[in-house]
Amino acid sequence: MRQARRRQILRMALSFPATIRSTVVPSFLLPLLAAAAAPADRGISVVGHPWAPFISPMGEPFRAKGGTGDALSRWFNQADLNHDGLLTADEMKSDADRFFAVLDTDRDGQILPEELIQYEWEVAPDIQVNSRLKRQPGEAAPPKPPEDGELDAGAHRPKRSKREADPSLAGLQGAARYGLLNMPEPVAAADADFNRAITRPEFEQAALERFQLLDHNKRGALDLASLEAIWTTVLAKVRDRKHKREDTDSRVGAPLPADGR
Repeated sequence: MRQARRRQILRMALSFPATIRSTVVPSFLLPLLAAAAAPADRGISVVGHPWAPFISPMGEPFRAKGGTGDALSRWFNQADLNHDGLLTADEMKSDADRFFAVLDTDRDGQILPEELIQYEWEVAPDIQVNSRLKRQPGEAAPPKPPEDGELDAGAHRPKRSKREADPSLAGLQGAARYGLLNMPEPVAAADADFNRAITRPEFEQAALERFQLLDHNKRGALDLASLEAIWTTVLAKVRDRKHKREDTDSRVGAPLPADGR
């Protein structure tokens, strides 16, 4: 009876969108709830990684090995099935199908709340809203501010301007700090009917819509150079310590209705 109640609490916690989940349920309680709801023979662990990943449009993390390497090109070359240097909508849909099979651990054709939390904690823990921003591979650590005892006499610790956002977030949340689209939780965002179950057709449709968002020139194909240009803009925005709160992110996070309403 107690185990069933714990499962119910976990499902209630997971019913909130990922972007507000941490404000509704304290983050330190989620691992405890999941551990209580999980089968006794399998624990829940939060996996950590030293460097920032590249998060693909469908939410898959790609990590540089040994602090070097281009994670974006690794994803592109994997998704470009015929290796002609162009990524089509069908290829992006096929790549989404492959990743869906990874996330659908029980092979029931759906990504359910328990599988979604496994994605957020184990597969791509970097996307959690309250997680600290990770450095890109090979990027030097920023200088630490002086301790109180290291300040000169009469000196005051500088205060952050009200117009300046936290430089560790640069106004971005979750996966939006590591990807091409402004989507804090790309997998959960594919739940088109908000029923807390992401089906394969929903995931495929999300892939097609996200392809259209990235295909700025409407050529019907994406090349690595254009995606690298977007990625460079994202990295510059994240690293900009003079970022202002009113600055807007030019990337689109969700497609607009076809009729413009």
